[in-house]
Amino acid sequence: MSATSPNQVSKRVQLSDIAAQTGVSLATVSKVLNGRADVSAKTRAKVTEALQSNGYTRRHAAIKQQRLIEVVFEDVETVWALEVLRGVLAEAKQHDLSVTVTEGGTKQHPDPSWLDGMLRRQPLGAILVFSNLSKTERTKLKARNIPFVVFDPSGDPSADSLSVQADNWTGGVIATRHLLSLGHTHIGIVTGPDYMMCSRARLDGYSSALAEKGISVDPALVTEGDFTTPSGYAQAMAMLENPDTRPTAIFAGNDLQAMGVYEAARQLGLRIPEDLSVVGFDDVQTAAFMGPALTTVRQPLQEMAGVATRMLIQATQGETPSSVILPTSLIVRNSTRALNG
Repeated sequence: MSATSPNQVSKRVQLSDIAAQTGVSLATVSKVLNGRADVSAKTRAKVTEALQSNGYTRRHAAIKQQRLIEVVFEDVETVWALEVLRGVLAEAKQHDLSVTVTEGGTKQHPDPSWLDGMLRRQPLGAILVFSNLSKTERTKLKARNIPFVVFDPSGDPSADSLSVQADNWTGGVIATRHLLSLGHTHIGIVTGPDYMMCSRARLDGYSSALAEKGISVDPALVTEGDFTTPSGYAQAMAMLENPDTRPTAIFAGNDLQAMGVYEAARQLGLRIPEDLSVVGFDDVQTAAFMGPALTTVRQPLQEMAGVATRMLIQATQGETPSSVILPTSLIVRNSTRALNG
């Protein structure tokens, strides 16, 4: 007698069988399968295990009707978010997939309404532009056979999660080395939020590049922003107001904060790059059109988004892609120059 394949098992097993095996009602099994919140964690785990051991979740891939990828942002108001979205759209088009965009929660975590909506929409997969999900949320997505990729994670992704990010530490190193090569030693930095892994990595790169030259980090030149233009402006004003202590160069944690540095310099009558050199991070489209054009570290956002999309497609096809870190590179334009040169 030949062995029974998982696909054959999944065709025979009914929800009533799962209910009988687990000792819960058919309605409870249905709630777990549909990601409803009104089920205890213990019951959810028991039913989910039974569904998976019987191969029932394999059925979802066959009945999905929407060739849809969902991208979840904190917000889509920035050029950064648009760059990511362009990368997803370009790759999705190659595979005849549609893309939907959801806003919700913060960079650290989505809000519950987002997850409930996704479980109803049942996309092929999701790209999450924030930190990792909780164990309960991962279980819900797994039960509905919805793979996900964490894009530019704000914290350390769990070992069983897929993620795509840039080499932020190297980006911090090459940005600071560039300024050092121009003779700057009094270099300020406006980081992103300390809770974000990419911010800490860029700051570590900055510190490492200074250490290569035997320069200690001056705490007065390290200030924390939130990756927005207003925070770049506020932190730059604080560093630049005093002519006796102001830095000769600033490494902004991203291009949006660099825009704020530009405005602070303008209001204080400082010329870029004659009086102040500035380096950004990301290389969003507008960076090349700032006045002067911004020297920045290129984070390949569109390529990263394309990779995340391909990883989702591979996951739906039964492949096991691995997490990816893409390289960063320095784009030299007109916002930096040699000190006193």
